[in-house]
Amino acid sequence: MNAQRVDDGKGASGGGAPDGAELRAPVPVSAAAARLQVAEMLHRRFGGSAGTALGDGVLADALLVTSELVTNAFRHGGGLTGFIAECGPDGLRLVVADASSDPPATTPRPAGQFIGGYGWPLVCRLAKSVAVTPTGTGKRVEAILPLE
Repeated sequence: MNAQRVDDGKGASGGGAPDGAELRAPVPVSAAAARLQVAEMLHRRFGGSAGTALGDGVLADALLVTSELVTNAFRHGGGLTGFIAECGPDGLRLVVADASSDPPATTPRPAGQFIGGYGWPLVCRLAKSVAVTPTGTGKRVEAILPLE
């Protein structure tokens, strides 16, 4: 998985029914680039200000989970090797692939250390579902977020 896929659910005609059309682009080089791709996709899908159409909290959650998954891939997963963001009947589907077969983990922090370690629990709390799948060359983390 070395391409990012963005599917706004409207298809090439923009008419509302998916027709399999999708945009392929390089894997984002940073969490900020991934957030921008997700924000632009949601803007195209829902029109107007995505924050207004979706609700500011829903948009903020989507961008936060995007950021956490991509940051974890770079920081702990040996690098981001794939990224998919698409709207579907269950919500926003985010798939992040990285080069490490180690599953995400939350490690206890030493007393007095308050920085870091909150991302994975936050992803699990905000997503409707989360799945981690080994790929042979790393893993794929898929999160489904509500868009309501």
